Amino acid sequence: MSQQSPNGQTSTPVSGVDDGAHRRLRPRPLVQPPVDPASAAAFGRPRGVPGAFAARDVPVAPMRTAPPPPESLATAFGRQGSRELLQRPPQPVSTGQDPDVDPVFWGDKPAGDPWRDPASGAVIGPPAVTEDPPGEPEGKPAPGPQLSIPELLFGRRVKPTALALLLSVALLLGAVGGLVGWLIGRAGNPLTDSTVTLAEVAEGKERPAGSISDIAKRVTPSVVSIEFKGTNVAGVGSGVVIDGGGYILTNDHVIAPAAQDSSAKLSAVFTDGTRAQARVVGRDPKTDLAVIKVEVTNPTVLQFGNSDELQVGDSVIAIGSPLQLSNTVTEGIVSALHRPVTAAGENGGPQVTYDAIQTDAAINPGNSGGALVDSRGALVGINSSIRTETGGSVGLGFAISGNQARKISQELIRSGQVKHADMNVNVKSVSAETSEGAQVQNVPAGGAAAAAGIQEGDVITKVGDRMVRNAAELVVAVREHEIGETVQVTLARQGRELTLDVTLKSD
Repeated sequence: MSQQSPNGQTSTPVSGVDDGAHRRLRPRPLVQPPVDPASAAAFGRPRGVPGAFAARDVPVAPMRTAPPPPESLATAFGRQGSRELLQRPPQPVSTGQDPDVDPVFWGDKPAGDPWRDPASGAVIGPPAVTEDPPGEPEGKPAPGPQLSIPELLFGRRVKPTALALLLSVALLLGAVGGLVGWLIGRAGNPLTDSTVTLAEVAEGKERPAGSISDIAKRVTPSVVSIEFKGTNVAGVGSGVVIDGGGYILTNDHVIAPAAQDSSAKLSAVFTDGTRAQARVVGRDPKTDLAVIKVEVTNPTVLQFGNSDELQVGDSVIAIGSPLQLSNTVTEGIVSALHRPVTAAGENGGPQVTYDAIQTDAAINPGNSGGALVDSRGALVGINSSIRTETGGSVGLGFAISGNQARKISQELIRSGQVKHADMNVNVKSVSAETSEGAQVQNVPAGGAAAAAGIQEGDVITKVGDRMVRNAAELVVAVREHEIGETVQVTLARQGRELTLDVTLKSD
């Protein structure tokens, strides 16, 4: 049968599914995947059973059941001597029927077991844990019993009397053992006696003003250790604080290695452990004196004394850092005065000559630059050198006189350099039966000696009021005067004694 569409076209229906163009298609064949033989053997119908139910006379293979659990699991998780189920079915409340007795199926009332009553509806049993009535707070469980000390120590209960008896026996045994040990130890060493008490001095030692300890206590803070360390040099010496601005007086040979090595760092260490970096203010290699400066606040300053007032036999104290042992104090006397001392200059420098104070106070390497003070604690010398054949102190120490050190240090602080009075003459030490002194070797032109008429071969025996017994003493006698000063010089020439006026010039 044909139908006309709204646009006037006709269509003929066919059986099948509409493909969208108003045409019917035939049903597609069903695709059945092949059956797995293993699945067919497990889930297929037994042989000889054509329908869904097996006939009564067809044997059916028994179903495989799970093997019984191992005995260990059954013992651990199974019920021990009880067949009670975890959840019981709901029981009627109003009836007085015994829940443990099942009624018969043909009774007028429903069966006690809903699973056996075909007319019973599906029910859900009561919860395993019942809720507390509303309004009543949940009670906290009561604490369990706690272990006592005997149970904790011994694992079981012990009577208090037995425990007290046990402690008493332990204390008694310990006391007896200690007593026996003390007796054995005392008997084993007959030289010891615990009853001896040594006597004590009732009064402290007196330290009157002016004693060595009093002077050391006042002076030691003003003496410092001077240390320097560079790439190729290192050493330790001593120094004395002479001004509150941080100026420290020391020997030139103490700081010479640091001044000549730019990599060396120079520092001063005070008695309280304070360490300050030092800078060189000025040096005088000819008298072996130098001044350095540190930036510190309120240092202890050592006052100068008058070294010309010293006499042989006066007590003196040397303070410094011998052998790197800082704050070392030694005591002695003045052994000699105006002892000319000469030494070779540092690294080929000019010869060192100074008027020294000789002392038997112990002076060793490291004392150089330290203080030599008198019995009042005033600075009367700068420890500089020793004379020894062993390398250690043998009681022959020398210090630059305090008056000369004060004069040179003032000039170094003012200008950084020092000029000395000079006769400009070369001499050597001579000794004859009649006289001894400094014999003139040559007289350079233009010098003070040439202007005064001193000739080669003259033997100078006196400069001003000071006797001249050798070449070194001539140098120190001339340096005691000022540049431009005119002094009388006594000399021997061809058996005659002459006196000439010499106007000293600068070196």
